[in-house]
Amino acid sequence: MPASSSLFAASSFSTALNSPGRLDHHKSRALPFFTLAAAEALKAFPIINATVEGDSIVYPDHENVSIAVDTERGLLTPVVRNASELTLAQLAQEIADLAERTRDNKLKPDELAGGTFTVTNTGSRGALFDTPVVFLPQVAILGTGIVVKKPVVVSDNGLDAISIRSTVYLALSYDHRIVDGADAARFLTAVKNRLEGGNFAGVLGV
Repeated sequence: MPASSSLFAASSFSTALNSPGRLDHHKSRALPFFTLAAAEALKAFPIINATVEGDSIVYPDHENVSIAVDTERGLLTPVVRNASELTLAQLAQEIADLAERTRDNKLKPDELAGGTFTVTNTGSRGALFDTPVVFLPQVAILGTGIVVKKPVVVSDNGLDAISIRSTVYLALSYDHRIVDGADAARFLTAVKNRLEGGNFAGVLGV
């Protein structure tokens, strides 16, 4: 499978991650935001959400996002179904529940099937970024690095200033037989803009 990767950096989304009293009871506060941003972008760029069946390209009418979970038995990918229709609170609960049951070996077989796209949070293990491998029959996978605070240049009324912002690298690996570089870049730009926009009040679900 010819594979390629694109790497973007997202910054200035600390407001979203630090919404008071929102998702603090879940261990990985960033992952639901990444998953929601990706699921919304999949609706806008269905080629990234496509799957391969034999010689055919299938365009599902849903966004079933597989979440990579590190276990003693290796990497497993339980599926959050219809992810684009869930609120952040629902995504956080679903991801936490699936991850816990995956590590405890309590998943049902069908909970590992039917994913159309994968998100892997290599940042949870301290990685700055990675170039993950696509899980066939999917055509793309998003890797998210560790969220770190860095000085960045921000502009306000035409004036530049240095400010501290939460930043993360977003890496998209994709099957180059199906997805070209322009589609990958547009998808990552949409995810980046969604995170940096920080307007999640309407989808918090709390």
